Amino acid sequence: MIGQNIIKKTDSYKVSHYKQYPPKTTKVFSYIESRGGMFKEVVFFGLQYILKRHFTNKITMQDTEEAQKFWDAHLGEGVFNKQLWEHIVLDHDGKLPLHIKAVEEGSVVPTNNVLVTVENTCDKCFWLTSYMETILMQIWYPITVATLSREMKKIILYGLKKTGNPSLIDFKLHDFGYRGVSSFESAAIGGASHLVNFQGTDTVAGLELLKKYYNSEMAGFSIPAAEHSTMTAWGQENEEKAFKNMLTQFPKGLVACVSDSYNIYEASEKVWGEKLKKDVLARDGTLVIRPDSGIPHEVVLKVIEILGNKFGYTINSKGYKVLNDKVRVIQGDGIDYKETRLIINTLIKNKWSIDNIAFGMGGALLQKLNRDTQHFAMKCSSVTVDGKQKDVWKNPVGVPLKKSKSGELKLIKENNTFHTVKLNEEGENLLQTVYLNGKLMRKDTLVNIRKRAEVNK
Repeated sequence: MIGQNIIKKTDSYKVSHYKQYPPKTTKVFSYIESRGGMFKEVVFFGLQYILKRHFTNKITMQDTEEAQKFWDAHLGEGVFNKQLWEHIVLDHDGKLPLHIKAVEEGSVVPTNNVLVTVENTCDKCFWLTSYMETILMQIWYPITVATLSREMKKIILYGLKKTGNPSLIDFKLHDFGYRGVSSFESAAIGGASHLVNFQGTDTVAGLELLKKYYNSEMAGFSIPAAEHSTMTAWGQENEEKAFKNMLTQFPKGLVACVSDSYNIYEASEKVWGEKLKKDVLARDGTLVIRPDSGIPHEVVLKVIEILGNKFGYTINSKGYKVLNDKVRVIQGDGIDYKETRLIINTLIKNKWSIDNIAFGMGGALLQKLNRDTQHFAMKCSSVTVDGKQKDVWKNPVGVPLKKSKSGELKLIKENNTFHTVKLNEEGENLLQTVYLNGKLMRKDTLVNIRKRAEVNK
């Protein structure tokens, strides 16, 4: 299988780096941080998966043989140092001599703070710290998805607090992103990251990752729902029959039906609101109507107003209109952070409660982001050469964002505020040992991670 040999899980140029450090280098200390970006704070998540998946298998002599053949063919003979890896196999029982510390998963930390530190524990393996950057830096993805998901939670919760019932929040953002990501593994990691904040998902891969790596038997839930193929298969002339079939096939509980195959407004008013109104009202559950085209905030408002006219509504204690319990709306097309805010503000302006709507988010949740969304970086900040520790950093002229931190670092909390300081300064280090010399030292659960990441309801 691709990527099983950790010696090959690095950028090509890193194989030559053992020759590039100063003579008598014995230690390299590096850190990972978000240097800013779209949001001012990040949700730390995903390191436990990365470490268990990639860092806990012993390296074997067979791995070193395979790696030498690969790197000799790729880089040319003499670049890869097989003896360094044989040293790890023979003298460290095949376990990576690294010490990795990190903030607890689920922690919400302001940007420009250290989240992870990495250092070698064997003098001969000073080069290993940066060699592992390639895998470790992939932490940017679960952190960024979890952060975006949590920020979505904040704005939806704002709407619920102002207009309705905040206890509904856990199922207000549904993960529609499985088909829109670059790979199955991306779906698993991203889908799991979203479930730190919500419990609605159709991305099964995320559920499986959380079960295997975070001790969560069932982290998310879904409902029966239609897609366009199951609706258009009936033909436009039989749209009413297609809709009614959804009600009869799923007579209880929540069921979602995409209703814009031809005309979302006519479907909402004439079919759902007139021809099938009695069926909807008699059903033991709630019908969730899904528009899937058009300008989202305009379509949502118009559909909700049609349903209000046809099925009725009440005014809640906060003065906002709530549809008949038998009908709700989910908007899954065009949903991103900006559009969600626009939909919520549009509904509030028109005195509709956010209780009436849920959101489905696909590519914008799991794919439409990158390492620079939150400006993630892993940088060396300290080296030990000839027995002397030395602070190091980069400071490119004219690019203050690229200036890195210096020294051996830790994360502290003082006056309820996070600060990154030198290791020898006062304050309890919030970075805990999670990996030491081949062994995972801390095993966290989704239950605890969710508690740390919770938004105040």
